[in-house]
Amino acid sequence: MKFAKLALIASAMTVAPFAANAQDVGTTIYGNDDAAIGTVEANDGTTVTVDTGSYMAPLPANALAEREGKWTVNATQTQINDMMAAQMAEANAKRDAALSEGAMVMSADGMPAGTIYTIDNEVDAVIVERDGGIITLKREHFAVDPNGALMALFSMEQIAANTVEVPEGAEISVAGSDATMDSDVEAMDAETATDG
Repeated sequence: MKFAKLALIASAMTVAPFAANAQDVGTTIYGNDDAAIGTVEANDGTTVTVDTGSYMAPLPANALAEREGKWTVNATQTQINDMMAAQMAEANAKRDAALSEGAMVMSADGMPAGTIYTIDNEVDAVIVERDGGIITLKREHFAVDPNGALMALFSMEQIAANTVEVPEGAEISVAGSDATMDSDVEAMDAETATDG
């Protein structure tokens, strides 16, 4: 009897590490059509982020199951991509509705970051006016948080570090700021990727 219990515990211990590591970064996830959906980019134990080639799709970890030596989810790559496209379209529509001159902006870490001074759709520039000056971002650098507030996708520290001082009485203009905006935003994107 004791031998049987020990054998059962030993077999459980040998299976557990495989289950814990099966969704590691780089693991291929398959759909219910046996075609590859994508590879695991991150797994925090609750959410498994899968790169489908089109999207970084967050899948609930409990939606994945091991079947015949492969990790699978009960959907196809097309279904997941369609779901992600619909979610992105909805999120972008909410962002675009909230993105207007005079709108208050929060930082990604929940701090008041300023107000929208102007939006230039022609060059995809959004100028946020702050006490310390201005920062120029792109439309894609905004989202609406779960409470409906307009949010810049950067921390307050990043926003403050990239704020340009505007001398009193100076005219705020988008013209000629494209190159500066692009390099500043690339630097903040790189910093966010490193921090995340």
